[in-house]
Amino acid sequence: MNEEIKQIAERLKGLRDALEISVEEMAGACQVSPEEYLALESGTADISVSILHKISQAYRVELTTLMFGDEPKMSAYFVTREGKGISVERTKAYKYQSLAAGFSKRRADPFMVTVHPKPEGEPVYLNTHSGQEYNYVVSGRMQIRINGKDFILEAGDSIYFNSELPHGMKALDDEEVKFLAVIL
Repeated sequence: MNEEIKQIAERLKGLRDALEISVEEMAGACQVSPEEYLALESGTADISVSILHKISQAYRVELTTLMFGDEPKMSAYFVTREGKGISVERTKAYKYQSLAAGFSKRRADPFMVTVHPKPEGEPVYLNTHSGQEYNYVVSGRMQIRINGKDFILEAGDSIYFNSELPHGMKALDDEEVKFLAVIL
């Protein structure tokens, strides 16, 4: 795993230790087995944003704190300049750039997401998390699967959906896709 994933894993372990939560309890909050959770916490497995979102909701920790390690401090406004948002590349295929990491007590988490193309035939990874999600395609084309139904979105298209339903996306046309994702 890359260095960013290892840092997130360390933050998960630190949170669990600080709150004196058992592996079983944390795994339950993530809706994974204790073995799967320990793989996340050790940094040997990819940590999805949906898992981090579940932890942030269950233990009232800012999602961006788990992702990036910084506590938000602003309460009136927070400006993110183009290309300057704090980012994490979860895997070689996904890069998340927070657009509001410095604003505390957010009611939504906006990200600029870049998805790199995968080899043809590779399955779409599905995840779930509480709440709702809004995606607006900025450039490229993507396939998004929600609860077994596929949609093709192009630049300028958007979709709002129940993120408790299994969902995932992939870049099309062998080109990266960039989209604004707002998790509510």
